[in-house]
Amino acid sequence: MQRFDAPEILDSDACSPREAQAVVAVLDRVNRWFGGVSTTQKMVTRVAQAAGVKHLSLLEVAAGSGQVPSLVCERLAPRGIALDVTLLDMARSHLPGGDPTAASHPGKNRSVVANALTMPFGDGAFDLVSCSLFAHHLDPQQLRQFVHEALRVSRRAVLINDLVRHPLHWALAFAGYPMMLNRVAWLDGLTSVRRAYVPKEIRQILSTASSSGIAPRVEISRHYLYRMGVIAWKTPIREKRSA
Repeated sequence: MQRFDAPEILDSDACSPREAQAVVAVLDRVNRWFGGVSTTQKMVTRVAQAAGVKHLSLLEVAAGSGQVPSLVCERLAPRGIALDVTLLDMARSHLPGGDPTAASHPGKNRSVVANALTMPFGDGAFDLVSCSLFAHHLDPQQLRQFVHEALRVSRRAVLINDLVRHPLHWALAFAGYPMMLNRVAWLDGLTSVRRAYVPKEIRQILSTASSSGIAPRVEISRHYLYRMGVIAWKTPIREKRSA
């Protein structure tokens, strides 16, 4: 199935703030039910274990409601792993409540309205820069630019949680309207699957995305219902070998 890039309604001026919030609510259900939250949870756990740390700051890009990092925080707390989360989105209407007091500097539980390709943070401002269902919105050059920028802003790794393009995945999305009950979310979902990358394409793009000119070490894992998790490491990791 060849990648086909097309705009999505949620990203356009045709989507009102109220409609945007309704679509974000559908995306929250998709992430809860179909592997979105668990994929990010596994990647954060992987980084925490590899780095030998229990406390990480995380910038969630294209964050929407912020549900994914919020649920990851809840699920990791019993394991003794704590996250300080900052939400970033290009549209105020996508963020929780369309908060008009969004700030432009990092900190715990803050919301930031900014462009993911030119983030308003210093080098190494966060341990992790993460995104969910964002990478497929970018063409290869934009995705390379985003990862380059995310590596600059991160201290440890960049986490990409996204769809895998596949004909069966598209068919499942097509049949998913009764679950979504939102025409914009349904149409955007069909477009998202067609825009999504496959692991081989992601690996090729990330091989030239490092801010230092050195390709980051990339780990790609497959998850439930055509999800993939991508970790682009900025720092060396301590491997644990099984007996």
